[in-house]
Amino acid sequence: MKAYDEAAGKFYSKINISPVPLVSWDIHSMNFYGLCEKGKDVILIQNIAERNRWAYRKLDNLSLLDNEVVVITNNDLTIVHATGNIVSMTGYTPEEIIGNTPKLFQGEGTSQETLGKIKTAIERKIPFEAVVLNYKKDGSTYNCEIKAEPIFNNRGQLVNFIAFEKEVA
Repeated sequence: MKAYDEAAGKFYSKINISPVPLVSWDIHSMNFYGLCEKGKDVILIQNIAERNRWAYRKLDNLSLLDNEVVVITNNDLTIVHATGNIVSMTGYTPEEIIGNTPKLFQGEGTSQETLGKIKTAIERKIPFEAVVLNYKKDGSTYNCEIKAEPIFNNRGQLVNFIAFEKEVA
């Protein structure tokens, strides 16, 4: 290693840059930041669940995947929460979409037939899965796989919908 360090030292002294050693903490800090963001999202979702007294047992096993976005709406379909990774899928920040409905992502190419099936499932208060052509903030399109279900409170009243979404080819 000594010979390598000397050769590298000569090389870097001839070019006008200063090498910076890669430390394992550099790699760790990037992953740690991502874990912290996911942890904040889980806490926010748990707070919504407690506030609305969800009778949703799957929350205990909630793990947020990098490519999976969680969107929560109230029973009027107004978005009340979106995980931070929605930016990479849609170009919108959570703050930009909260208060809107999922129609924000629809456009002329979105299948009315698929939207009709989703609407029927929502009206019937049953889970659904669908792939929808959605629109990003910049106007480009992507196929969004949605796995959604209604959430009821401890008294059996519909309080939210939760959707697990990801971009698919």
